[in-house]
Amino acid sequence: MAFGLTVRAKRIEQGIGLNDFAERLGVSPAYWSRVEREQEKPPRDELVERAAAILGVRMDDLFVEAGRLPPDMRSDLRRVVQTYRRMRQILPK
Repeated sequence: MAFGLTVRAKRIEQGIGLNDFAERLGVSPAYWSRVEREQEKPPRDELVERAAAILGVRMDDLFVEAGRLPPDMRSDLRRVVQTYRRMRQILPK
């Protein structure tokens, strides 16, 4: 599932209205509606992190849905890739 669709499903599941969610994020409901409908790219890191906190989901999971690494992993990309490669050799596919 894509970022916007994932967030929308979680938000609705928790009974949080679009206007309330957007206000808690500090963005306009119109903008957030476009994000949820996949008409906008996933938002900046700060909003992904805030959305995860509001929804009580793992930040890493939302970054995966957004198609990018969490900020702390980006700064150590070499180690992330090395760890991934080692795990791929150990774990069955």
